[in-house]
Amino acid sequence: MTTALMHRGWLLLMLLLAPVALAAIDTYEFETEEQRQRFYQVSGELRCPKCQNQNIADSDAPIATDLRREVHRMLMEGKDNREIIDFMVERYGDFVRYKPALSPATVVLWFGPAAMLLGGFIILIVMLRRRQRALREAAAHPLSKDEQQRLQSLLEREEDS
Repeated sequence: MTTALMHRGWLLLMLLLAPVALAAIDTYEFETEEQRQRFYQVSGELRCPKCQNQNIADSDAPIATDLRREVHRMLMEGKDNREIIDFMVERYGDFVRYKPALSPATVVLWFGPAAMLLGGFIILIVMLRRRQRALREAAAHPLSKDEQQRLQSLLEREEDS
């Protein structure tokens, strides 16, 4: 009875540790320290197509693993960073880059936020100037006797209600 209990305990332990054993850690061999630095630099510049808010260096998604493997392969073939990034952009589109190149398709990404902020400031300034002008005009033109009487009657009617 105790051996059956021990076997169940070992089985339970193995089942609990299975996900840890299956979590693979990528290890890549590099010929030089410069290649290692370039690998981490390029991996940090490329966005994971599945995760979208992580670069491929930090992502655990299977596609990120494939992209890291591809970056390593291209580095070992002697490709420079620009060639690797261009290959990834050609394959996955501009979205794969955290900092997309300035082009007609990405001009809104680069200048849209600044244009909206500037537009907001312009609208705010226009509204404040109109309000100041209205206040100046109201101060320059006091109510006529008829307008004052009408206002007084409205206020009295409000008080009676």
